[in-house]
Order: sequence, then structure tokens, then C-alpha cells
Amino acid sequence: MPNLPTKSEIEAAAETVYAAMNPTPQYAWPLLAKASGVTVWVKHENHTPTGAFKVRGGLVHMRNLRRQCPDLAGVITATRGNHGQSIAYGARANGANAVIVVPEGNSTEKNAAMQAFGAELVVHGLDFQSALEHAEGLAVERRLEMIPSFDVALAQGVATYGMELLTAAPGIETLYVPIGLGSGITGCIAAREALGLRTEIVGVVAENAPAYALSFARGEAVSTNSANTFADGLACRVPAADAVPIICEHAARVITVSEDEIRAAIRLYHTATHNLVEGAGAAALAALMQERAAMAGRTVGVVLSGGNIDRALYQDIISSD
Repeated sequence: MPNLPTKSEIEAAAETVYAAMNPTPQYAWPLLAKASGVTVWVKHENHTPTGAFKVRGGLVHMRNLRRQCPDLAGVITATRGNHGQSIAYGARANGANAVIVVPEGNSTEKNAAMQAFGAELVVHGLDFQSALEHAEGLAVERRLEMIPSFDVALAQGVATYGMELLTAAPGIETLYVPIGLGSGITGCIAAREALGLRTEIVGVVAENAPAYALSFARGEAVSTNSANTFADGLACRVPAADAVPIICEHAARVITVSEDEIRAAIRLYHTATHNLVEGAGAAALAALMQERAAMAGRTVGVVLSGGNIDRALYQDIISSD
């Protein structure tokens, strides 16, 4: 199992992150407390330069890569959007070219954002896994550095938001974190360990993309045949081998939330905070609402991991009951 980022590594990563952006806020919204029956802190990773938490990992990983490879010609990765934006942003900041592979039918607005950050966009395959396999082939063909969607080096940067949240609100007893491929929850685990806290960390996945819930239950990586969820940041069917043992050892549990629960959480965020939230970003709140009876009397944190949702989809969700 890979080693978690240490406190000194996270602090070093923070210097790179804060050179490009300010720490994001964490608020305890009273209407969310009323709806859930608990004191709930929201970590607003929708307030980063790319609208999602992953930019932290992209900045740190690209800085490290540029230092290791001064003559780096370019990088390539696969994504459903937020990871791709982070690598495009980090590559531009470090003077490198980025090629981003996305599956067919990917979010048009996320695609546009990646291109706006200077990336070359390649569309291939029916889902993330197909896009990933194509990217791996292109990396060899075009002699580009392949950047995985999960890597402990990415988690170093991502852990900075966990440090911010758990330092600002050290009384959080349970923290709900969405899982795409695992950098977010790994970063939160690393931050908790670095601060010496006992915060219970709960992973959240989509019911229609349960690979990490199945993996946690079995104690080893379990793939699925599909990941058919509108929450594209959770649409994983092949878990990252290095992430699974970290989650199995350090998370309290991994729970699933339905498509309807995620939609309801998006609407609740709108009503209670007037924040724009994508599907993956709403998953942690959906999990809290599912477990709110068990959480009564506790202080809870939820990670709003991103707000990059296409307008038409958001309109459809907000206008429904």
C-alpha cells in the first residue's frame, strides 16, 4: 500500500496551491442544519479556479513533474472533466502542453473549460475506462507523459483542502467524502492523520457506480460492468488499485446514494445555500441525509467537491420535485 502524504509534504504542497489560489471557505449553513438535524460544515471546493477540488492535485503534480523532467514535452490524461481541467490548468502554469481524452457524450461545458485552459481535447470511447485505455495508447504513440486520475502525488495537493477544513472546524466527528477514483478521500485521510484527529471518514459513491463500495466490502479491488450515473465525477467502474487498500484501512465505511438522492441534494444545496453543485459534489450531502437519524447530535462535514454541471441538466434537476 502506498504511503499517505505526510504533514510536511502536505504543507509543501500548500505553498504551490496557494501561489495559484486562496484557501476555499467552509461554512455551517443554518438551513442545512435545519434540514438534516445536525451541525453540518460544507467544504466549498466549488470555489476554486476550475470549480472543483482537483485543481490542487494538478498544480502540485505538474510542478513536481516539471522539476523532475525540465524538458517535458507534454502530458496526457483521461477524465470526465474535473481532473482534466486540473491537469490543463497545472500544465499551463508550468509551461507544458496537455492532451485530455474524454468519452463520447461527456459534459459539453466541462469539455469547453478544458479547452479554454489550453488543452487539446480528444473524444474516444463510451465511458471513462475506454477513454483511459485510449489515452494510455496515445501516450506511447505521441511520447507524452501519462498522468493517472489517481496517484498519491495528486493526493498531496488534494490533502490541502482537508487540512483547511479540519483545522478550521476540528470538532467535525464524521466527514462525508465523494469517491471518484480516490484522491479526495485519500487526501482527507492524510489530513486527518497529519493532524492527529479521530474524525470518522465516510466514502460516498453512486448506487449505479458501486465499484468502491463493493471493493470496501470485499477488502480488494472489485470492478463493475457499467457506471451509469449522471454524476460523472463518480462514474468509475474500475477502481484504482493503489486507492483501494488506503480506503479499506482508513475509512469507516463506504455507502451508496441513489440518483434521486443526489438530485435531491442538489436541490437542497440550491435552496439552503444558493450554490451551484454538480452530481458528485452533492453526493456527500445526499449521504448525510440518508444517515441523518444516526448522525443526530453530531458535528458533521460534507465535501462539496465541485460545481461543474451543464446548465440544461441543472435546470432539469432544479425544476423537478
